[in-house]
Amino acid sequence: MTMTANALSPDLSRILPYVQINDNGSHSLNLSVDGIYCAACIQKIESGLKKIPGVSYVRLNFTTRRLNVSWNGARETGDDIGHVIADLGYKATAYDPAMMAKESDSEAKNLLLCLGVAGFAAGNIMLMSFALWTTDIETMGVGVRDFLHWVSALVAIPAIAFSGRPFFLSALKALRAGRTNMDVPISVGLILTTGMSLFELVSHGEHAYFDSAVMLMFFLLIGRYLDYMARASARRAATDLLSLLSGTAMQVTAAGGKNILIRDVLAGMTLSVGMGEHFPVDGMISKGRTEIDTSLVTGESIPVSAGEGDEVLAGTLNLNMPVQIQALRGAEESQIGGMVRLMERAEQSQALYVRIADRVARLYTPVVHILALATFIYWVWMAGQAWQPSLLTAATVLIITCPCALALAVPIVQVLAIGRLMKHGIMVRAGDVLERIATVDTVIFDKTGTLTIGKPVLQASETLDPEAFRVAASMAVNSRHPLSRSIAASYQGELVSLAPEEIPGCGLIATLDGASEYRLGSRVWAAPHSQSGAANVMEVVLSKNGSELASFKFRDELRKDAKDTIQALQRRGLKLYLLSGDRQEIVDETGRQLGIPDIRSGMKPEDKYNFMQELRRQGHKVMMVGDGMNDAPTLAGADVSASPSSAIDLARNSSSVVFTGEMLSPLLRLIQTGVRSQTLVHQNFGMTFIYNLVAIPMAVAGYVTPLIAAAAMSLSSLAVILNAFRIRRRA
Repeated sequence: MTMTANALSPDLSRILPYVQINDNGSHSLNLSVDGIYCAACIQKIESGLKKIPGVSYVRLNFTTRRLNVSWNGARETGDDIGHVIADLGYKATAYDPAMMAKESDSEAKNLLLCLGVAGFAAGNIMLMSFALWTTDIETMGVGVRDFLHWVSALVAIPAIAFSGRPFFLSALKALRAGRTNMDVPISVGLILTTGMSLFELVSHGEHAYFDSAVMLMFFLLIGRYLDYMARASARRAATDLLSLLSGTAMQVTAAGGKNILIRDVLAGMTLSVGMGEHFPVDGMISKGRTEIDTSLVTGESIPVSAGEGDEVLAGTLNLNMPVQIQALRGAEESQIGGMVRLMERAEQSQALYVRIADRVARLYTPVVHILALATFIYWVWMAGQAWQPSLLTAATVLIITCPCALALAVPIVQVLAIGRLMKHGIMVRAGDVLERIATVDTVIFDKTGTLTIGKPVLQASETLDPEAFRVAASMAVNSRHPLSRSIAASYQGELVSLAPEEIPGCGLIATLDGASEYRLGSRVWAAPHSQSGAANVMEVVLSKNGSELASFKFRDELRKDAKDTIQALQRRGLKLYLLSGDRQEIVDETGRQLGIPDIRSGMKPEDKYNFMQELRRQGHKVMMVGDGMNDAPTLAGADVSASPSSAIDLARNSSSVVFTGEMLSPLLRLIQTGVRSQTLVHQNFGMTFIYNLVAIPMAVAGYVTPLIAAAAMSLSSLAVILNAFRIRRRA
């Protein structure tokens, strides 16, 4: 079934093509829902759909905007689902990752454009407002003051009309559907502030607050863009996984082979998987034998031999020979489908974090304007003062409580800290990472490619017999096996002309001089009668006519500073775990070398994810460090996640931090910077709290003029900025 991104209307003919029939006879529908900005939106949609008779499951993911609905009963219930979504004022489209990526790019450009216009307008209006604050009416004159107000209005009104569209359009949709959302009070505040200022302008009054309106909108857009970036990052991670389900598979039938969509594969189908192709679904090999690279799913660095009767997982790579498999389950129920569901569940919890800047901007309009109104009412009705000075006092309250310093308390520290980290090769992908890293008390490490370099390195090559090394390299150069590549890369001399045959799951075999049979591969195959090697060492044996000539031992070397970094993290009181899909002997050896006592081997993706979730349920704040597909759900679900730049795209997109180079020490710097930045944030909040605690009562009491209020507002912002710059001295 081909899914397009045409808008779904309540028309039955437009919805029914997207309804899927499940194995148990129930129906399901996967849609993308636009216009979701808060948890209340999710609650409205889910609760509305649950009221439909027969609906058994509803889940709307905040970050991916993917809605999954299942129901028992008639297929036509899909029409009711479309009606409910439309009646609530949301737009539903068929779930298409490619189309969502295009829409996401368009949304990002629109937000940045609105933010740029608002920032430009705010800067220019603040320059003109400074003249109004520093000069009295006798010196300036009514004409000059009105002129500056008119110029401010000419800049502010178009800017608010243009840059306020993300809030105005969302609020309008909500009101038309008979509901409210967070954009309704925001829009009301912007419109009332601008309308009041325009009235004062026409009446030749002095109390025009176009600067406050534009600054408010500017900070609101910053919060909206930060929220968008967090959700977009999570969507990319899920989209990378979903792309593995969006291709085609070769189905084997009595009439021959035919290409079908991976998402249309059903249990029991026979599929052909060529060399170098990923297995499209979970299945069992029914014909052929090959070696499988499972590193993307299990983290195991050594290929696994598999033949008839062996189970293979979706996403693993067929290395050697074409094989046929019998599908054990459909794409949505496969290993990859399960990982998508784990990631969406993890992203849902992360998306509930509310950014501080957005909270401040939302509270500013109601709190400050209510306070100003209360001040005006007090001086006019209770103190018996004329309305003009009373209004001036209320305006002073508006100015002195400008949220600049409070709004800068977090972003300025984040910008400086993130910029400092980037100079050290640490890229932070989400604005609130530093806030979360400061609370981390537990770190989970993957092994292969994280604590280790991720590539097998030949050990003690100088001790090998030169002629045996030459023959082995001549054979190995013809193979794609990682250990063979390591042998070939380590040899520097001339090679022998050979044409070896590769035996899947065993190794390479070649004949030299027409008589001698050489084998390069596992010990049990190449030299079955020789003495067994150590269980915790990767090994390849070269034999001649069944007799061992040389043993090539490999080690996936640790990062150079791994041990020092682990010890430094332990000194900070962090609890460390090592979770790996590798064999127990190898994982035990790695844990012993690094001094990590808590280790787990043979871990599947769901095992890692469940282990992490259990730690979080116990109240721990968890940081996950990994680099493979098998780590992606855990990376997405952890409080903080980090991947080396050598990690696969999926792992990097699932992570909130990416660090470059072959060292592990960037993790230590990241944690130190996070703790330091939060200390500065708390100091900034303390300063702004003290400032408001002193300044606001003085403004309400009438002891502060607009000029002093403007100066105090500027000084409070400057103090926050200077304090934030202290992070450069220690980060």
